[in-house]
Amino acid sequence: MPAPEFKANASRWDPYKNFRFRVKWDNKYVAGISKVGALTRTTQVVEHREGGDPSVKRRSPGQSSYAAITLERGVTHDPEFELWANKVWNYKNSTAAMDSANKLVSLKDFRKDIVIEMYNEAGQKVVAYNVYRCWISEFKAMPDLDSNGNAVAIQSIKLENEGWDRDVSVTEPTEESF
Repeated sequence: MPAPEFKANASRWDPYKNFRFRVKWDNKYVAGISKVGALTRTTQVVEHREGGDPSVKRRSPGQSSYAAITLERGVTHDPEFELWANKVWNYKNSTAAMDSANKLVSLKDFRKDIVIEMYNEAGQKVVAYNVYRCWISEFKAMPDLDSNGNAVAIQSIKLENEGWDRDVSVTEPTEESF
């Protein structure tokens, strides 16, 4: 019999579900996020060989990169996605006469650290990741509109980032019985 995968809840066999989560930036939870893209890290492979061994290539790790993360939510009156996207590039300022007052990029604060939290079915926080130095490379303010459609209007942002790590202070909670 394999060892239990959960230490605090040895009778639990089911992995956590992917439908309970929250995203936080600027120490506030962001309203209405319905989908978060995967956290993905890729490390390049550096191939090399020794001159005396012509038939074998050796491999070692090279540079690592972190894939962009997409956040999606229904279109509402909450301006958080747009406010952050405008810090990277502001159309209104770009069309004004060029002078020292025009600000196209908010260099001081266009990058943000975010936190992605995952919860179990009982609403207990079980996993959290800190994502560092994010900025918006793509903002979809409105989706395609379709008069024959029957779907929620979704807006999205694509976050470039410089890495992430697991928040080890979040430990497995004891699951209560009632």
